[in-house]
Formats: sequence, C-alpha cells, structure tokens
Amino acid sequence: MDAPPTLIYLLRHGAVVGAETRRFIGHLDVPLSERGERESAAQAVRLGGVGLAAVFTSDLARARRTGEIIGAPHGLPPTVVPALREMAMGRWDGLTADEIQAREPAAFAAWMAHIGEFPFPDGESVPDLAARAWPAFEAIVTAHAGRAVAIVAHGGTNRALLCRALGLPLARLLALGQDYGALSVVERSGETWRLHRLNEGPVL
Repeated sequence: MDAPPTLIYLLRHGAVVGAETRRFIGHLDVPLSERGERESAAQAVRLGGVGLAAVFTSDLARARRTGEIIGAPHGLPPTVVPALREMAMGRWDGLTADEIQAREPAAFAAWMAHIGEFPFPDGESVPDLAARAWPAFEAIVTAHAGRAVAIVAHGGTNRALLCRALGLPLARLLALGQDYGALSVVERSGETWRLHRLNEGPVL
C-alpha cells in the first residue's frame, strides 16, 4: 500500500501595519494590522476542519502572530523556525520602490532585470533565501510524512519554496502570487510534489 501523502498548508502572514505604503519590509519586525488579524482568523476558520499535526512559522512577529491564530482551533502553539523568515533586503529595508529608484537607480534596475539572481545591497539574493529556507522546509515535511502541517512565512520565502518544490527556476519567483493572508496547498507523495491551491485569499 502506498504511503499517505504529506500536505503542506503554506500561508503568507496577514496584512501588516503600514502595508498601504508598499515598503520593502524584509527583516523589519512589523506587527499585523487589524486587517491582518481578520485575514488570519478567516483562514483559521477555513482550516478548522483540517487535522493539522503542527504549525510552523518564521520568527518575525507578523508570521508568529498569524501562526498563533491558525493554530488556536487545533490547540497547536506555533513552532518558530528562524530559517523561514523573509529575505534580508539590506539597506533597502523600509524603503518604497520609488525611494530606492531615486537613491540607487542602477542597482534597482539591475535587481528588477535579474529578480532571481541579484542580491539586495547588504542583504540576500533569492538563491541565498532558498538555500536557508528549503532545508528547513524539507526537514518539516520529512518529520511529518503522511500528515498535514501549516507553515506561515512570507511572500518571498513562500515563492522560493514553491519554485523549488515545483521545479521552477527561481527567476520565475514573481509568477507565483503570494498576497497577504493567502493560502497555498502543496502535497508530497514519495518524491513528487503537486500544487493543489495557489494564493487563495481569505474570505472576510
């Protein structure tokens, strides 16, 4: 008999305070907004009937709080995994795209042209992000083979994980939507990954 598949409910944290400014927040530790709390609660209701074995989150407050809300109906406090945190955006953390373009037009143009390769100045590249997040993700999946777990992380992190799981080049990162509070579902059967849902937003 074939082993049961492993299901990963991969969520991006809910909306954050100041989200409307569209700043690069990377490693900045900003909290969920009231909307983000509602988004997380809506996804918690959606997953209330799923038999989750565990909830994992990055160590940033916005992911941890979302994970607490997701895990509450199951009596599961989140396990914090620092390797799942968002990409380090270096000296661009806290800036808008317009501000970056005004300050460092050449670097910004290079980053936009090579989204999967060019590192944030004084920060990480997408391959750097994948190199630290993927082993942590694989360890979670392996440890919970045949069960269902929730992982709450970030837009960049989730995109990098999905690219690796689905065999897509990291340069395709932005083709995989990851809105605030959205849910994606992937399944691993043996060594094969399947995408069941992508970027499904909460119903508020």
